Amino acid sequence: MAEAHSPGSRPEHWDIVVIGAGPAGAAAAIQAARAGARVIVFDKAPYGRDKVCGDGLTPRAVGALNDLKIDLDDAHPIAGLRMIANKTVRELPWPSTSRFPDHGAVWPRRRLDAALIDAASEAGAEVIWETEALPTLDNGAVTGVEAGGRRIAADLVVVATGAPGAVARMLGAERVTDEPFGLAIRSYAESPRHADQHLEACLTLKDDRGTPVPGYGWMFPAGDGTVNIGVGALSTMKSFKSLNLNTLLDSYRQLVQDDWEIGPNLERPRAWRLPMSAQRRHGTGWVAIGDAAGLVNPMNGEGIDYGLESGMLAADLFVADPATAPERYDQLVGERFDSFLRTGRRFSFLVGHPLILRTGLRMAVGTQSIANITLQVMGNLVDSETPGTSGQVLRAADRMLAVADPLLRRTRAAA
Repeated sequence: MAEAHSPGSRPEHWDIVVIGAGPAGAAAAIQAARAGARVIVFDKAPYGRDKVCGDGLTPRAVGALNDLKIDLDDAHPIAGLRMIANKTVRELPWPSTSRFPDHGAVWPRRRLDAALIDAASEAGAEVIWETEALPTLDNGAVTGVEAGGRRIAADLVVVATGAPGAVARMLGAERVTDEPFGLAIRSYAESPRHADQHLEACLTLKDDRGTPVPGYGWMFPAGDGTVNIGVGALSTMKSFKSLNLNTLLDSYRQLVQDDWEIGPNLERPRAWRLPMSAQRRHGTGWVAIGDAAGLVNPMNGEGIDYGLESGMLAADLFVADPATAPERYDQLVGERFDSFLRTGRRFSFLVGHPLILRTGLRMAVGTQSIANITLQVMGNLVDSETPGTSGQVLRAADRMLAVADPLLRRTRAAA
């Protein structure tokens, strides 16, 4: 691997520069540093920053954390998902499979992110906080970054910046404007049910005009005296631009108030954007991972597991062959995730129509067999490698939605 150079006319050199110290960036740093690469990570925020998130970890995410040898003793274990649609309630355990554990977790992001970036530091990565890093370009190729007055050359720049921003604009990796995205909002509240072992998702939300909202409200018990309460919505719904997330959260709070005995919000509700596409996720000298690559499930807004997996994949490919890593990364991410995520984006146009949404929700929890498939979708347990009924159903849905996609886009609900 490359050696560092003294400051001067020549930039210092690292094998990998990671921009962003969230789960995806930390996973890439851990994996690469443990394999012997010289890694430096930059983040604009201070150490211990709180990233707004639902805090839920799917079994897929727990599996990735196990692969990274992250101790989950600080996380609250979750046995399954409770889905609610109108008066129908189904409480389902996470399935046992050979690919993923049979349990999830809730781990507030301040603690999850700290555990991951601490592991990166322990593996030998250098982490620089409160410093913005921007790619340096040479004829379209990324050759390193400029950060805090330092010029750094790198064999690979890993973009782990979350929702699109300055770095994405520089690299042409912004969201595809015609594709859906999501918005979500959350807060914390005290609840005597903080140790509940099920995530709870209410699939039937309405805005203040009574319009069904394609999205869901959640109660995620953190096991520390608090629950994470939030709601999310897709951009394909009617009047999305005028949707008031605070009002939607207040409405959902009223629905769950008695069952969960929740106290007042412990902090001001905070909202965030969920990117679900990217125009590019690689180029000469760089790759985008996690949310920065649009790797977010449109059907649940979840992306931590994809962030962890894509970060590890980028690192492994770099260690195997730095020259081919970006192209191989894009190919393998596409093979693993693209079909499922494309299906989710097309599905989001479908459920943007209120009548179709109401019918679909009745079906989603109407029978045990369909509810089991919904569970796997909500748990990010489906991708191109998924065997059995769930995989077959999603592949069939992808084919049917491909035919319907032009019509769905032309008749999308008016914003």
